[in-house]
Amino acid sequence: MPNDSEALQRLLQADTRAESSGASPVAPFCVPGLTVLYHPDAERTGERVALAGLASGRREALARGEPAFCQPGSALLRPLADPYLSRRPLWLLPGAEPGGIRLCQGESGTAVVVDGQPVDGDLEIPPARLGRGAVLLLAGRVVLLLSRLDPMGVAGASDFGLVGESAPMIALRREIQRVAGLDVPVLLRGETGTGKELIARALHDAGRRRERPYLAVNMAAVPATLAAAELFGASRGAYTGADRKRDGHFQRADGGTLFLDEVGETPLEVQALLLRALETREIQPVGSDDVRRVDVRLIAATDADLEGDVAAGRFRAPLLHRLAGYEIRVPPLRERRDDFGRLFFHFVRQELAEVGEAGRLAVPFGARPWIPGPLVARLAAFDWPGNVRQLRNAVRQIVIAGRDAGDSGMWLQAERLLRETAGAATPLDREPMTPLPSPPPGPTASGVRRSYRSVEEVTEGELLEALRAHRWRIQRAAAALGISRGSLYDRIEKSQHIRKAADLSREEIEACQARCGGDLDAMVEALEVSKRGLQRRMTQLGMP
Repeated sequence: MPNDSEALQRLLQADTRAESSGASPVAPFCVPGLTVLYHPDAERTGERVALAGLASGRREALARGEPAFCQPGSALLRPLADPYLSRRPLWLLPGAEPGGIRLCQGESGTAVVVDGQPVDGDLEIPPARLGRGAVLLLAGRVVLLLSRLDPMGVAGASDFGLVGESAPMIALRREIQRVAGLDVPVLLRGETGTGKELIARALHDAGRRRERPYLAVNMAAVPATLAAAELFGASRGAYTGADRKRDGHFQRADGGTLFLDEVGETPLEVQALLLRALETREIQPVGSDDVRRVDVRLIAATDADLEGDVAAGRFRAPLLHRLAGYEIRVPPLRERRDDFGRLFFHFVRQELAEVGEAGRLAVPFGARPWIPGPLVARLAAFDWPGNVRQLRNAVRQIVIAGRDAGDSGMWLQAERLLRETAGAATPLDREPMTPLPSPPPGPTASGVRRSYRSVEEVTEGELLEALRAHRWRIQRAAAALGISRGSLYDRIEKSQHIRKAADLSREEIEACQARCGGDLDAMVEALEVSKRGLQRRMTQLGMP
């Protein structure tokens, strides 16, 4: 067994490899851990456990009764305790590659799907995948994120109204605390939809100007011809339609905070005026000879490459340096994947509260939840290029669909939304995991057979999603759903939404055969029927 210094060296090597591979940045001394992204008891979302034993070469158990999870900063420890999880543990062990993890099913009867890939036996999870976060679906009911956690990361006294307890969010709150009470300009940098305006508001509310005005302006929405007047005001007759004197945003925010979103869209000629306002605290309304002093704390935000814009002559370098009195980087959602569950249910609760149906999330112990676990696993594995804003919009549409059409409506809406997101990374784009040789099906070495979910729990949406995800390979889809292969065949036969191979005509099969060049697997995907059913139907029709 490695000593502590060797274990630390393994962690540092793994962190370096993860960062160089493009995985999410990790805090020093992070260890592997599990975060609850979804549990039938929605209040347990966000609980986590650090698996420190893995760093020292020891294995860690994952079962109904172990390990004990807790909310960050809480002393209340409790196991997952879902009755559909096996009491016999899955095992997590150090992987063959330093920094990786090996998942072993052992004698556990819990069906496991990792990033959409059913596990039958053992699975190697490489360091880069661990750095990004691997989504584990257990028994179709509990969703966990296996990733690196900072065991010392605990939020401070104030959360500033921001949802999340991941290491990047804790670091972000510390940045807000550090600079909120100062009057230096702040430049927020981050991708679209990461919540930069929320952070600007938090900086204002936590600072000395909290009782004074707060104004937010999106520079991308201001016409270039009116930008100067909008910011600095205008005298009567200064431009067509200016029938009276008007104050600009700087005057209205005097004594308080002015937030300029999409500051990279500021017209070049207005940038010089903005620089002067920052340096001298003086503004001159358009069409006026009067100069007015203002006391405004400026916060700006952008998702643009301002340095590139400076090099291209589209943005003034002195203004960039002045805006960036202090820079805060806002992390994208893919770098704080362990916050996904908290964010998801935060938005679900908001949407249900809007329609007076908050009670939908409360279910008796062991009952089927309103939101299916596999759906959350599917969403958690997505990269969300539109970040938190995109997730919020998706949750709204999923909840609305679920109110009328149940979980099948949720599935259809979710898949449509994900399909329409062009250019986004999906689980198929990631570094592949390696399945390891597994024992033959049937009883395990101890004579214990694997337990299954009740087939009645499998919804139409789950059924169709699993079949499509696994290209109509019945054995793999059954494993993903946590039911037996025979039960899956029966469920397909009873489904009103899945076409049966027996319903296919000769003409339809022949046309598909021509399109697919006779490739039977491609025909199975195109026709959306099982391979066995298609072969039987072709035999019935006397087709080769």
